[in-house]
Amino acid sequence: MASPLAGDDTAQRLRVTEVFHSLQGESRSVGLPTVFVRLTGCPLRCVYCDTEYAFRDGEWRSVPEVVAEVASFDTRHVTVTGGEPLAQRGCISLLSSLCDAGHEVSLETSGALDVSKVDHRVIKVMDLKTPGSGEVARNLYRNLNHIRAHDQIKFVLTDRADYDWMRTVLIEHSLPEQCEVLVSPVHGKLAPAELAEWVLADRLKVRFQVQLHKYLWGDARGR
Repeated sequence: MASPLAGDDTAQRLRVTEVFHSLQGESRSVGLPTVFVRLTGCPLRCVYCDTEYAFRDGEWRSVPEVVAEVASFDTRHVTVTGGEPLAQRGCISLLSSLCDAGHEVSLETSGALDVSKVDHRVIKVMDLKTPGSGEVARNLYRNLNHIRAHDQIKFVLTDRADYDWMRTVLIEHSLPEQCEVLVSPVHGKLAPAELAEWVLADRLKVRFQVQLHKYLWGDARGR
């Protein structure tokens, strides 16, 4: 699927914070060797953000340059993340180009920006922001109209109030019937075992997860 912006030069350049090879720390593909493309910039300021280093700077790269670097790792799985990757117009072209190159591509997005132009082959991992994030008002709920069965919706919870809010959203939008729902605690703030007990007690149709890379390396970058 060619990007609708393919003829626009400004859509073929990106500010890139880093490209690296690691194990996927979250989502359905947790544990799989993955190439991460971390784009620079984010319009949100979640109180628990662990990638503030990606808010600024970065190196301007062309889409073909990034695709070529990803290919050098000889790895099938690729995750485009940030920051908020969709804040850059070139992200749409990059996603399609990575799919065209034969990769299984996932996009980690806050859900605060329009996802309607994202290539249908891309697995969208959309993080709906909770009240505890400080950015709940930024959720763009019309994005749920563009969620497919292979996509995933993620909730990162800070406390019981976030959990109760999530339960309401799950019901109001019938999210478990649309796609897989991921639930995780904010590292170092909400005890994983406590959240696990809540999930089990309420028989929630979700996938509980923790950030594998934090336990392996204690590093947000997963190195």
